[in-house]
Amino acid sequence: MSPNPEKPRSMKPLLWVLLLSIAPVIAAFIVYFNPALQPGGATNYGTLVDPQRPMPSAQDLTVTTLDGQPFDLASLKGQWLLVTADQGACPESCAKKLFVLRNTHAMTGKNVKRISRVWFVTDDADVPEKVLAAYEGTIMLRAAPDQLSQFLAGQSLSEDASEGLLEPIWIIDPLGNLMMQYPLEPDPLKVRKDLGRLLHNSRIG
Repeated sequence: MSPNPEKPRSMKPLLWVLLLSIAPVIAAFIVYFNPALQPGGATNYGTLVDPQRPMPSAQDLTVTTLDGQPFDLASLKGQWLLVTADQGACPESCAKKLFVLRNTHAMTGKNVKRISRVWFVTDDADVPEKVLAAYEGTIMLRAAPDQLSQFLAGQSLSEDASEGLLEPIWIIDPLGNLMMQYPLEPDPLKVRKDLGRLLHNSRIG
């Protein structure tokens, strides 16, 4: 019997070689399925408003409740706001936007209290009872259309600009800055994903 028996070879070098060989593949998969990690990759579904537009003063944007009482928009600061605008009669396109706002809000789980939904009504038409009931919890405010267009669409209201006011959905941050816009008929899950990122990374609101 040999006085110095040969020790079993360690498997560690082989494991390290194997790990180094597959590491690039693993990294590629991680980057591929996480666009935020890709150089120049889009990290949001909505379009960032650049530059951000601050919430107007009461003099620059006249807002009332549905029953005509003055409303101070500044009172909504401190919350993330999901916002849309449309006529009081609320046609199908309007109802779809309110549906997206309601469902996106509901899907935020434990963060639901950090968010409010706002519908700016752009005329004097009565809001149908079925809309009031279906979207209870949405803050419904009447606003002067031209002033509202300056804030939300960034331009004076005109026939050419009406789509820029009535079609999108917006996000306003807790400081009162209009900061993101979504197109007509947005994907609620993608809006929820954007909002989730904002809530996760924000120390305000």
